[in-house]
Amino acid sequence: MKHVKHLVNGQPVAGTSGRQKDIFNPATGEKTGVVDLASVAEVDAAVQVAESAYREWRDVSIARRTKLMYNFRDLVTRNVDEIARRLTSEHGKVLSDSAGEVARGLENIEFACGMAEALKGGYSENASTGVDVYTVRRPLGVVAGITPFNFPAMIPLWTIPNAIAAGNAFILKPSERDPSTPMFIAELFHEAGFPDGLLNVVNGDKEAVDALLEHELVRAISFVGSTPIAKYIYSTAAANGKRVQSLGGAKNHMVVLPDADINLAADAAVSAGYGSAGERCMAISVIVTVGEVADPLIEAIRERTDRLVIGDGTEATSDMGPLITAEHRDRVAGYIQQGADAGASVVIDGREQTFDSDGFFLGASLIDHVTADMSVYTDEIFGPVLSVVRVDTFEESMDLIEKNAWGNGTAIFTRDGGAARAFQQEVDAGMVGINVPIPVPVGYHSFGGWNDSFFGDTTMYGHEGMRFYTRPKVMTSRWPDPATSSVNLGFPTND
Repeated sequence: MKHVKHLVNGQPVAGTSGRQKDIFNPATGEKTGVVDLASVAEVDAAVQVAESAYREWRDVSIARRTKLMYNFRDLVTRNVDEIARRLTSEHGKVLSDSAGEVARGLENIEFACGMAEALKGGYSENASTGVDVYTVRRPLGVVAGITPFNFPAMIPLWTIPNAIAAGNAFILKPSERDPSTPMFIAELFHEAGFPDGLLNVVNGDKEAVDALLEHELVRAISFVGSTPIAKYIYSTAAANGKRVQSLGGAKNHMVVLPDADINLAADAAVSAGYGSAGERCMAISVIVTVGEVADPLIEAIRERTDRLVIGDGTEATSDMGPLITAEHRDRVAGYIQQGADAGASVVIDGREQTFDSDGFFLGASLIDHVTADMSVYTDEIFGPVLSVVRVDTFEESMDLIEKNAWGNGTAIFTRDGGAARAFQQEVDAGMVGINVPIPVPVGYHSFGGWNDSFFGDTTMYGHEGMRFYTRPKVMTSRWPDPATSSVNLGFPTND
């Protein structure tokens, strides 16, 4: 049975808190290992190591940092299958989904390989007579990432490469539910040749999180998770003087107009709603049907859902795997009943599907005639449940999205360019898809929602991420002839 320790100063370190958490294979329900949970003192020890590493790393040339980042990129690329295998064994998603997650993380390593361009400063010669002004970006110091269970590879790779390439040291606190994947990625990081102590991994629960939020040497916090926790992370870290990017939950709407291609929209709804068993902050959870498109679309979704193979993520025939825990599975199943009790029509009931396993499986569900006051609509379910809300007009669909508390991602399916343009201009969400159901930006743009889906300073990865992990310093220089110097108490002006 595996024992996942911490990784500090380039070495695995057994926990000393006396606390551990069990690790399970969601496809079988079997316990497969334990992970140590860090104490405040253990977090402090990792931060002190990171601070020492940072003070040397910040002076390492961009050329050297870039070479090491390319090494890291090559190692992750060569180990995609192994990362995917470890990921599936603890999270449950199918192997192709796990490999896709790693591929999206690799985009961010590749962006960090271009750090020389991203860190270019600005220079203004003779901005005033005999005066030159230039701006550079400096690293912050020790920064930390608190990452979720649903993307144990991708989200660490959204944060670590940019932070390290910019000259910082990093503390990663991954989810304790599936810690083997981020630990293996950290091992590859050190194998790439980065200095010991530059990336440290401390596993833990709220005690470790609070220690990072309150530690005086931690300059910035990146977080992805549920909205209540995102608010807590933001308020606590900001109160302790830290820069924060805290990404919360979502209720992503997919608007389908009457002119949409039904097959295209149905394929997208099933893929985006049930992929990774719905455990994605960018999953489509609400389909908003406009006009008479609802009935043919629901029938097309039903046909596709009936063909889904739900099983162990390591099996090549599986389309969808289990949920992360038995408790979460039962919580998701409870929403199906709540929808029915509130008057919605359960078109497909995932609770009726049976499985030859003790794993945490739940079939895909489709609920029609959902209204905005039902819990199945108002709450983030985070499971394979698609709700259908019927409206008569495009304007009603826009109003529905605007009144929703979240604003992470949204999508529209249509052949009408005018409607699509109006949607992208006016919709109240941070990421918008036009005939694209999951509009996760590429690595050289940035990821982040609006409203209750995001709290903080700048969004994640890309150029916005680079700005998050650096701060500007502006130098103004003049080399005058001492013979022309005089005392002048007036406010300096430019000429």
